[in-house]
Amino acid sequence: MGCGHKDDKASLASSQIVSFSHQPHQPPSAPASKEVWKKGGRMFSILLAVHLALLACTLVSSGAFEKIAVHDYDVFFLLTVMMLIVIIWIIFYLAGTSRCPDAILCKDSHAGPVWLRGGLILFAIFSFVMDVFKIGYYSSFYSCLSAIKIIYPIVQAIFVAVQTYFLWISAKDCVHVHLNVTRCGLMLTLTTNLAVWMSAVTDESVHKAHSKLKKNMTEEIFRWLLKAGMRSSSAEECNCNSQICQIFKNGYFWLYPFNIEYSLFASAMVYVMWKNVGRFIDHHSHHIHRLKFRLFQKTFFVGIVLGLIILVSGLGVLVLYEVQVNSSTESSKKNQALTMYYIFNIVCLGLMSLVCIGGSVIYRFDKRDMDRHKNPTRTLDVALLMGAALGQYAISYYSIVAIVASTPRDAISALNLTYALLMIAQHTFQNIFIIEGLHRQPPKEDHKRDSHQKDLYGLTFVNINAVSLRVPDSGSTLAPSTASGTEAIHLSDLVRSLTAPKKMNWRRKFLREISMFLLLSNIILWIMPAFGARPQFDNDTELNFYGDSMWPAIVDICLPFGIFYRMHAVASLLEVYIMS
Repeated sequence: MGCGHKDDKASLASSQIVSFSHQPHQPPSAPASKEVWKKGGRMFSILLAVHLALLACTLVSSGAFEKIAVHDYDVFFLLTVMMLIVIIWIIFYLAGTSRCPDAILCKDSHAGPVWLRGGLILFAIFSFVMDVFKIGYYSSFYSCLSAIKIIYPIVQAIFVAVQTYFLWISAKDCVHVHLNVTRCGLMLTLTTNLAVWMSAVTDESVHKAHSKLKKNMTEEIFRWLLKAGMRSSSAEECNCNSQICQIFKNGYFWLYPFNIEYSLFASAMVYVMWKNVGRFIDHHSHHIHRLKFRLFQKTFFVGIVLGLIILVSGLGVLVLYEVQVNSSTESSKKNQALTMYYIFNIVCLGLMSLVCIGGSVIYRFDKRDMDRHKNPTRTLDVALLMGAALGQYAISYYSIVAIVASTPRDAISALNLTYALLMIAQHTFQNIFIIEGLHRQPPKEDHKRDSHQKDLYGLTFVNINAVSLRVPDSGSTLAPSTASGTEAIHLSDLVRSLTAPKKMNWRRKFLREISMFLLLSNIILWIMPAFGARPQFDNDTELNFYGDSMWPAIVDICLPFGIFYRMHAVASLLEVYIMS
């Protein structure tokens, strides 16, 4: 592909291109230059993404039921084609930008921070392992399956590897060639990730529903119900009797949460790249803050210790919950597990709410200025926090209505009501704390102190030379004694100021402790529902009030957003920690 601006003619005014090319001494980041946002190219790419997303959503939702003549291999065929097109476009993009010296004139320093890309690589590794397990599982009885069932995980593994490399090296790019093609390619990539996410969420929900049914009835009745109306994977009709087949089957379902989070993380990073297409960054107002991540420095360890206690306790609660609820049919053990789960979450959510309120109060005394510069990454972070929280809000409000309107009320209902109320409060207070932290300017004390010390070092060097010049020979040392004594006093003060350790503001220390505690707490609150601890399906209050069809549908729709909220809050809190 060439480096010409063929697509740019539809996106950039020719006069701007000429003026830019003929005036090399005026960089595109000059204050007089303006960012070019062309509505036509953006609108076309948005329409393409909307239509593809609706098509994928229709196929995925239709394939969830057996009565509809849409099978899972139809869904896999569409996703395979979309992923292959994205892989080809990524290769086209990388080859094109590497050959064009003017393709990327500037980079967005806020986009794709290293901790976000590191998290993407972590989820990509688990997603790759999940695809390997899928290939092994479907290969165990390939004779009774469609070939697309084996091709799909192979293509997905290649897609994950190529996309992860692409986002690692290109997340900060502000592309200025082939703008319309780039926008459409990025929107296709975003839609493909969302379609894979919808398919994974649907597969996981159907698997959970099948596991609940299979636990409470015989194998014959279970297969009859599958044929009557619920979707059964085509693999369900094949025999998986070997030990290795069962390991592959259970393994890839346990790894689904990582693949779900990978798709959402990649979608967020691709969206920021799409916003940066054709963008000129003014380096006079776009400050680049190179902050070092020091986990065990300048901290009291209180937040880390409390967070680790919450994390380890939550893992223990999760194991006991899985054993007592999913592996036992006794109602007494089920009630004990629910009581233990609710008590742990009430304590955790209560502490997190209080800590968030304290952090917001500390921000009232923070003297740092607000960062009002244009930042697509921060805008997306805030939008995702507010939007993903709606899923948990919906579940909590449905639970509150069911508990209040139901009779009789027992201890578990009271715990469930407290849990729902604290969940709403914690999400609200945490969003306020995170949004305030993201909009604060990073600390400038270190920079000011470094420059001040350099000035002091020069001043000390000058004073030492001045003293050495004024000191007479050894024969007459009494005359300048007073002056040399004064110089010595000044020198000692200067040396003391040079060797004095840097002191961190107490507000920054407390904000770091709060951020680390909330980060570790959000990790365990993500792990518990992502790996099976879902009391919404095990508590009979909501099921009896809304029915066996409405309530599971509400949870299946809203819970993935709540799970994503926790992981996105972890990434945002890590940024708040580093910026504090």
